[in-house]
Amino acid sequence: MKTEKEKMITGEKYNPADPRLVLDRARASRICTKYNKRSFNEINMKSRLMRKLINTDGVSWVKPPFYCDYGYNIFIGKNVMLNYGCVILDVCPVKIGGHTLIGPNTHIYTACHSLDPEERIAVVEFGKPVTIGKNVWIGGNCTILPGVTIGDNSVIGAGSVVTKDIPSNSIAFGNPAKVKS
Repeated sequence: MKTEKEKMITGEKYNPADPRLVLDRARASRICTKYNKRSFNEINMKSRLMRKLINTDGVSWVKPPFYCDYGYNIFIGKNVMLNYGCVILDVCPVKIGGHTLIGPNTHIYTACHSLDPEERIAVVEFGKPVTIGKNVWIGGNCTILPGVTIGDNSVIGAGSVVTKDIPSNSIAFGNPAKVKS
């Protein structure tokens, strides 16, 4: 039988009130709080805190404040920059390819709630993974919705809401974001 954590990560319906998940979110919250309180010149301490939280292939820059649900479902390539105010709700994997720039106040969501009101009352959730390719530039104040894939070398214009996959080598913007070239 799968644990609630296993169900969550694979996108199945799960109970977010599971004690293990509550502890995991509390851990991530503590690390984010410590990270966000560190001064700019405490680079080594900040790097150690971030490596405790997320999975990364190398050097990346995460400007505070940064918030996430769990951290262990976030996978970041080399030379990635998450600008100020990034929020990642990572109930499912979030993969961000190398050399990607994510603008300030961008939110990436994998968490979903049922459209059925009875399931919402019963505190049933599920998720869909998000994948952002290599060398992507996401402008400020964007929202990336659950289940979206953004292809390599794409640009997402500031303020966009990405509701569907964006092919590689595209420029997309708007609400909802549409490919323009």
